[in-house]
Amino acid sequence: MSNIHEKIEQELINARQVCSTENASSAECAAAWDAVEELEAEAAHQRQQHPVQTTLEKFCDENPDAAECRIYDD
Repeated sequence: MSNIHEKIEQELINARQVCSTENASSAECAAAWDAVEELEAEAAHQRQQHPVQTTLEKFCDENPDAAECRIYDD
């Protein structure tokens, strides 16, 4: 996932550079910011597919018989 963050940083730098040299309302500037938005959307999508486990969830994966990990039916 850090690879996508590096790409986002590179595209942010590129977008700022393009928009500072071109007109801020130019097609090149808009395209540069579109690239940033697409990468940010992909990063968000990847986070949704791989949610971060809590410490308790990790513990229960390793120790399913522990008292803290018991699930009771109501």
